[in-house]
Amino acid sequence: MNVSVRGRVLVADTIAAAGVEKLRQAVGVDVRTNIDARELLKVIGDYRGLVVRSRTKVMAEVVAAATKLDVVGRAGVGVDNIDLEACKRHGITVVNSPMAASVAVAELTLAFMLCLARRVPFADTRMKQGEWPKKQLKGVELDGKTLGLIAVGRIGSEVARRAIAFGMRVIAYDPYLSADEMRVRNVEPATLETVLSAVDYISVHTPLTDETHHMINAAAIDAMRDGVRILCAARGGVIDEAALLAGLESGKVAGAALDVFESEPPGASALVKHPHVITTAHIGAQTREAQDRAGVDVAAEVISALSGAELRWKVV
Repeated sequence: MNVSVRGRVLVADTIAAAGVEKLRQAVGVDVRTNIDARELLKVIGDYRGLVVRSRTKVMAEVVAAATKLDVVGRAGVGVDNIDLEACKRHGITVVNSPMAASVAVAELTLAFMLCLARRVPFADTRMKQGEWPKKQLKGVELDGKTLGLIAVGRIGSEVARRAIAFGMRVIAYDPYLSADEMRVRNVEPATLETVLSAVDYISVHTPLTDETHHMINAAAIDAMRDGVRILCAARGGVIDEAALLAGLESGKVAGAALDVFESEPPGASALVKHPHVITTAHIGAQTREAQDRAGVDVAAEVISALSGAELRWKVV
């Protein structure tokens, strides 16, 4: 059923055309995907809704100027570019689209594991240089290996399901889930200490909070098995990058694959250039399907917020 909502929504970052069209079926929409911070401050007072991705920062100054704003919609999962406390103080609802990228990020995580196991990027680079590096490419199999997940939310659950299909044992640490809930998600519950010490691969799926900042630090790496491989397509800052580099240099860590970094873009750092590190440019959600879902899902949530309907993914 179509809903008609008064007021206007500003789409400040690029979302899928299907998402913009869904908004336009219910409310007035202005699409200004190149708007800068200064211009946003000038115009935000005209809007009831604001849709962003990660580019636009919705900080306290913007919130204070948004005198008509009822809802901020984040197309995607992370909301670290939005001042949630300021929104809460001003009675502004924040929604996101957490389901949209689950499959995309899970598939990237499996791609990371396979590429680390068989050193695919190294092989490809050398072949393009005219070499035949067969003797340098004795890899390992995923079958029979143990994967440790840190956090088993939507993405972690999807990773577990796929890893099991590869014949892996999956154990996980998640302080917010009961043992029974974790078993329903096809993982064996474990302590953080066990996950760190008993696995061949560690994949991190936590948000970045004060609690998780540098969760994978020098002490954590020291507790891991020799030859561990570490993956992160969650948030930069969960891994202490200096500690990871030291682990790679010492040989404690056999390889790492990172889609996220403490500072983005990270530049050609020693970690990025390390021969046993695979890096991508925060592309976890960058599939056609995930982007379409994110745009449509956040549009639906913004319309629901503006019309007073029940919300599926309210952040504050």
